[in-house]
Amino acid sequence: MLSTFEVFTVVVVGVMVGVEFAVAFVMNPILDALPGDAGQLGHAHGGRMLGAVMPVWYIGSLVLAAIWAVAGWHQRGAGLVVTGAALLVLSVVMSVLLLVPINNRGKTWTPENRPADWKEQLNRWARWHYVRVAVIIGAFTLLAAALAR
Repeated sequence: MLSTFEVFTVVVVGVMVGVEFAVAFVMNPILDALPGDAGQLGHAHGGRMLGAVMPVWYIGSLVLAAIWAVAGWHQRGAGLVVTGAALLVLSVVMSVLLLVPINNRGKTWTPENRPADWKEQLNRWARWHYVRVAVIIGAFTLLAAALAR
């Protein structure tokens, strides 16, 4: 039973990593290349859409990894799971403190009400997002390595 749960956890975290990787390296460059106000409107829409889903996904991934860490405490690879879960904690803290405040502002922007520094704020979000993607890739890698033990 635990092995099924472990696989499920790795898949959930892996798909989350894939979505966040695609946002960083596919969607944001596409939106940034759009003409006129289309890119800013796309970022706002993406912020609303993913801003509703990703908190559940991040917390859910963390809860799954924590359950795995507790349930598999005496198994080989437990240290990998604990470290992966710690990285997921870091990703949640980063999200709440650094990324969510910018996203909450950006998802309400229109060409008529956006602040003068909106591009700088989006660039700051993107820089923190790259770091967060690296953190969750690390978590995913550790969980996958624990699964392969």
